Amino acid sequence: MKQEKRSFTAVISREDDWWVGFVIEIAGVNCQARTRKGLMANLRSALKEALEIRRELSLASASVGFEEETLVV
Repeated sequence: MKQEKRSFTAVISREDDWWVGFVIEIAGVNCQARTRKGLMANLRSALKEALEIRRELSLASASVGFEEETLVV
């Protein structure tokens, strides 16, 4: 099944010499970097990894004969 592009919200701020941030919609996706650009790259990477892991874990726990359906909200 093709994965659709989705939008997420990053909350970022400058703290001393670091940029820090987290993704509101996915708990545990938080990063830091020396530059804003670096922070955004780190957040994208961490978010992608978190979504892949959650998908794998969900599919592993699904019962036999399940179907996937796309939901658009």
